[in-house]
Amino acid sequence: MAVYTEVAEGDLAAFLSRYGVGRLLSYKGIAEGVENSNFLVRTDGGTFILTLYEKRVDRNDLPFFIGLLQHLAARGLSCPLPVEPREGSTLGELAGRPAALFTFLEGMWTRRPSAEHCRDVGRALADLHAKSADFELVRPNALSVDGWRPLFEGCGDDADKVSDGLSLEIATELAELESRWPTDLPGGVIHADLFPDNVFFLSGELSGLIDFYFACNDILAYDLAICLCAWCFEVDGAFNVTKGRAMIEGYDAVRPLSDRELEALPLLARGASLRFLLTRLYDWIHIPDTSFVTKKDPREYLRKNRFHRGVASVADYGFRRQGPSA
Repeated sequence: MAVYTEVAEGDLAAFLSRYGVGRLLSYKGIAEGVENSNFLVRTDGGTFILTLYEKRVDRNDLPFFIGLLQHLAARGLSCPLPVEPREGSTLGELAGRPAALFTFLEGMWTRRPSAEHCRDVGRALADLHAKSADFELVRPNALSVDGWRPLFEGCGDDADKVSDGLSLEIATELAELESRWPTDLPGGVIHADLFPDNVFFLSGELSGLIDFYFACNDILAYDLAICLCAWCFEVDGAFNVTKGRAMIEGYDAVRPLSDRELEALPLLARGASLRFLLTRLYDWIHIPDTSFVTKKDPREYLRKNRFHRGVASVADYGFRRQGPSA
């Protein structure tokens, strides 16, 4: 559920008058996502997405998010573009929440990704990294390695209620990742949440990327590791080597990966799977069952983390570089 704040029709009409997008015809909540309230808005001037930023989003981060979308769109990346008002700031206020209006992106997300979908996502991710290289604003990743221990400690002994022995297993993995986490790999702006529901396809082609509200600065190859976790496992939990190879090849074709990045990818994937295990575990323990937020099973990412721990090299993901390495 992704409508936490209701909007009155009259208030929305007044808000839209700032933008010159025409008369309000209809609007409805979008029941996907977990961070903000989103509405599909139709006017006689077109179709738009309205986002109300809820309490889990820091208002101080909003200039980064909005500026990044403007930057990427100006460089040709297909993503929602903030609509500029006639006067004043792009960011307004509606129903007591910071709010912004965005262009509507055509397409749908795929619930059954193929290897070609994964290749397209790899290429799009590398394109995002390349086009954001000169973006000047910086937002540290609060959910990178330095943020995992506070999450774990916040779960206390309740982790073992989710899975027997989980607390010790996480503690062991966390200690190893903290001691081995790389500090010398190429960095920049990452999406940090490029799951299938944040990538749109239209007529078989990738039509755009959405939901940049976890975007931040971190290791670029870590973003690829997140995508390997999100896209390349089957429903039964098995890693699909064909999809893994396609994704890494797609990325490498746009932004060639260095030998150091390839060597680090299994460790980065362990970190990526632990990050989502911990955030899901924290929400599983702390969010009441009566909440509007749909809690996700942390055990999915426990299984993924166990797989990545057994990976010896990037070849286990199906990737073998052809020709000279970067």
